[in-house]
Amino acid sequence: MQATEPVGLLLQTPKARLRRVTRRLRKDTSSPIAGRVVLVTGASSGIGEATAREAARKGARALLVARRAGELDRVRTRIGTEGGVASSYPCDLTDGEAVDRLVERLLAEHGVVDYLVNNAGRSIRRSLRLSEGRFHDFERTMAVNYFAPVRLTTGLLPAMRAQRFGHVVNVLTWGVQVKAPKFAAYLASKTALDTWSRIAGRETWADNVTFTNMRLGLVRTPMVAPTEAYARLPALSPDQAARLVVRALEDRPLTVGTVPGAMAEVLNLLAPRLSDLVFSIADRRFPDSEAARSGPPQR
Repeated sequence: MQATEPVGLLLQTPKARLRRVTRRLRKDTSSPIAGRVVLVTGASSGIGEATAREAARKGARALLVARRAGELDRVRTRIGTEGGVASSYPCDLTDGEAVDRLVERLLAEHGVVDYLVNNAGRSIRRSLRLSEGRFHDFERTMAVNYFAPVRLTTGLLPAMRAQRFGHVVNVLTWGVQVKAPKFAAYLASKTALDTWSRIAGRETWADNVTFTNMRLGLVRTPMVAPTEAYARLPALSPDQAARLVVRALEDRPLTVGTVPGAMAEVLNLLAPRLSDLVFSIADRRFPDSEAARSGPPQR
C-alpha cells in the first residue's frame, strides 16, 4: 500500500510536529539542514540518490556513499548542475575496515557529519523452503542492512555527541511491523537496526543526538523490480520517498510509518494466531518470484 506524506505526519511525534509548526509561525522558510553536512549511503540510485539531491536543494552539503564510483560521480555532477554541493566517497559498506577508513576520512575533511541517512540496503524475498542451503542469504542481508549502518553510525556518533547535535535517519520498511512471509532474511536484518537505533537514541538523547526509524511502504526502485507481484501494487516514487526522508531530517521525529503498518502491528499483538492465519493464506496466494527460484544453492 502506498505511503503518503499525511500518513507520515500521523505517525510522527508531537515534538516533531511542533518544530514544523513553530517554523511556520516564524515564517522561517529556510531548512534546518541548510549549511549542514548530510551523509547519504546508497546514494548512487533510487531513494539514496533522490535524497541526496533533495538535501542539496535545501542547502545541505551532501556526502555521497556507495560502492559504484562511476554512479556516485554521476550523482555528484548532477547535484552540481542543480546548484548544490556534493562530494562522493566510494565504499563497500560490508567491508568493516573500509568503513573505518571512510569514517576517519570524513571526520578529517568535515570535522563532523551533522546528519546521517542509512539508506543502503539489500532486499531478499525468498521462502524458507527455497532458503535451504542458502545461509548466505541471511549473512549478506545482515552485513548490508545491520552491521554496515551500525559500524558507520558508531564511528560518527562521538563527533556528533561532542558538538551536542546530530541526527540519524534509518530507511527501513513497514515490514518490520507486518512480519510478512518470504522476507525472513530481509526483515530480521531491518528489525535489528530498528531496535538498535531505538536503544542508541535513548543513550544519546542527553547529547541532543536523535534517531528516526522510517518504516516506508513500497518504493518503486530497482531493488524491488525482481518481484513480479510488486508490479501491480501502488508505490511511492524515489522522489516522493526522498521528500519524506528529508522532512525527517528537518523535523527529527522518532518514527515515520504507515497506517497499514501500524494496524498490522496491532493485529500481531492482539490476535497473533488470527494474524498467522491471514499471512499463511497470503503466503500460499503469492508464490516465490522467478528470481527467488533461480540460481543454485549457496553454501
